[in-house]
Amino acid sequence: MTLALFDLDHTLLKGDSDYQWGQFLIRKGLVEPEQYETANLYFFEQYKQGTLDIYAYSAFAFEPLSERSMAELAVLHHEFMTDVVEPLITDAARQLVEYHRAQGHTLVVITATNSFITRPIVEAFGIPHLLATEPKVVDGRYTREIDGIPCFQAGKVTRLQHWLENRAETLAGSYFYSDSRNDLPLLEMVDNPVTVDPDDTLRTIAQEKGWPIISLR
Repeated sequence: MTLALFDLDHTLLKGDSDYQWGQFLIRKGLVEPEQYETANLYFFEQYKQGTLDIYAYSAFAFEPLSERSMAELAVLHHEFMTDVVEPLITDAARQLVEYHRAQGHTLVVITATNSFITRPIVEAFGIPHLLATEPKVVDGRYTREIDGIPCFQAGKVTRLQHWLENRAETLAGSYFYSDSRNDLPLLEMVDNPVTVDPDDTLRTIAQEKGWPIISLR
């Protein structure tokens, strides 16, 4: 079966779910606004520049998760989905997913954003498989640590290779849709790399390599 791989933030979504979760926490008064906003913007700029320290960022991003029970987080995420995420899902993004579903392709979201934030979003698209950065859980609560290999930059390749070890699929004929220079390692591995509203660096590379450039906005 053919793999159809999708990045999430700024690809299937017309925004960044990780950054917007932080903004949501600020609006709810659940984090100290000035300090959190400063740190959130700092890490977001690092990400856009391709220089993000995923471990430092995850320790920051997972802290509000670690301070709350799973039940409390589920209630918050339901509100987050309704108020923030659903307006970020375009008809074009849904149509792209449905095109690949109709072809019988195996649909996978592969994202650096943590699984707490992304799993309900991926389920809203009806996509059955998610590879994401996993927060470590101890005694039924999230910690500030990453569990295993972060699903970021070359880590996306490693996580995908591990996932494929126990499956019948291969990368033959595979598609990967992404907006970000951070995803170059995986874009260069698949048979059909497609750039989606790409950042400036990725747009230049896509033009040089003759990769398709599309918009889902």
